[in-house]
Amino acid sequence: MTDAEAAAATLRTVAESTEHLLRSVAELEAEELSRPSALPGWTRGHVLAHLARNADSLVNLLDSARTGRDIPQYASSEAREQGIQDGAGRPLAEQLEDLRASHARFTEAAAKLPDEAWSAQLRHRTGYLFPAYELPWKRLMELEYHHVDLDAGYTPAHWPEAFAADELVRLAEQFASVDGLPPVLLTADDRDLRVHLGPAGAEPELTVEGPVRALTGWLSGRSDGDGLQVHKGGEQLADPRTALPKLPPLG
Repeated sequence: MTDAEAAAATLRTVAESTEHLLRSVAELEAEELSRPSALPGWTRGHVLAHLARNADSLVNLLDSARTGRDIPQYASSEAREQGIQDGAGRPLAEQLEDLRASHARFTEAAAKLPDEAWSAQLRHRTGYLFPAYELPWKRLMELEYHHVDLDAGYTPAHWPEAFAADELVRLAEQFASVDGLPPVLLTADDRDLRVHLGPAGAEPELTVEGPVRALTGWLSGRSDGDGLQVHKGGEQLADPRTALPKLPPLG
């Protein structure tokens, strides 16, 4: 599969995830937008404003890949924060329209990208470089994780299974070299998938088993380990939520 084909496949999933999000938002009552989300300090309105502005920020990067010009994801960190704050208190109808319109702009910008441009190197707002074909996945992550963060009935159990599986692998790699994290074996009991946390080659101190969505929910900080089983020394521990190691922030 070429970079362009991989991006196109993920873009189809992005469209589906966006529709799921829009349905969830449309079912909210107007006053529910100002209630707390699952993210500290953010209301549901903050989450929705962030999702819309994130789509526009990725349009900037898609335009950078298409034109070859250095276009920053956001004008500045302050501008990013201000965009979220400015949009958080809007009425439900405005939030929905902004989500639809920003998704349309993202889709249009992606459609304009020539196949060869999907291999262009882009700079994330935090400074690291990545290939353009990863942009659709980054948008999918924003949609799926923040849909859960809305705390409006959508949970990790609703994630597309392929998304949860790929994210489990990605997060395990991200946490592989974290200092102080004990060696843990994560086993998905609904897929042929195992990943390790902690030092490479170390004998696992804990074995954690469960559905792939539950594993990724815990590893991403979107659940407390509900639905998982934890074994130590061959014995199942009574409360997995207290037995699981403390994870670093996802970042």
